[in-house]
Amino acid sequence: MSEHVNVSDEGGIRTVRINRPDKKNALTMAMYDVMTNALESASISDAIRCVLIAGVPGTFSAGNDMGDFLAATQGTGRWSAQALRFLPALVHCKKPLVAAVSGVAVGIGTTMLLHCDYVAVATDARLSTPFVGLGLVPEAASSLLAPRMMGQRRAFELLVMGHVFDAAAAKECGIANIVVAPEDVDAAGLKAAREIAALPPGAVAAARALMRGSGDELEARIALEGKHFNERLQSPEAKAAFEAFFSRKR
Repeated sequence: MSEHVNVSDEGGIRTVRINRPDKKNALTMAMYDVMTNALESASISDAIRCVLIAGVPGTFSAGNDMGDFLAATQGTGRWSAQALRFLPALVHCKKPLVAAVSGVAVGIGTTMLLHCDYVAVATDARLSTPFVGLGLVPEAASSLLAPRMMGQRRAFELLVMGHVFDAAAAKECGIANIVVAPEDVDAAGLKAAREIAALPPGAVAAARALMRGSGDELEARIALEGKHFNERLQSPEAKAAFEAFFSRKR
């Protein structure tokens, strides 16, 4: 269990709240474990009809903890097994996924949104995937999902060039459904989750499965991305990028 992820159930909705504000909700191995367990157990629970993923005011998630990345560039060169377990859990979750996003959403904080069925973003949301700038490659099957969702050129801008997408851009390119004030984003996400939870669950599950298709293609892409990601972690480009990042922070 992690003190930095709060999981609660009410009215058929499981809320998974990332709560590490002092580190901008950067995800540690323990946090990935809690989130994975929350998704996997929701999938097999008749009581849970929808999962809401949220952060704290001003921060959804700054992505993977950078210290873990630095350690990987200097050690085994492998991304955490916990993170690689979380990604298939996103793909194979049997319950609809709703996200409420305020403030920064970096790396996996953005790419996990591509797996959600409904996304509410606040006007202060800033989505970015700086993988390539760090000498790495995109993950979470984003190299497959993003071009399908927003087109090749827009996806290149996000995933390769690392441009920040504001709330309006997130909605325009299809990542977000609705843009609301920061103080209203949790309520907007909860409203959508309640609307989904009130629908006939069997019909929701069948319709969602038809729309999403088999998760095998996504899981295969996650594995391929993971192979390249781990190779890139040991590259001179990644080592230099992470050393420069931590040098700037000192």
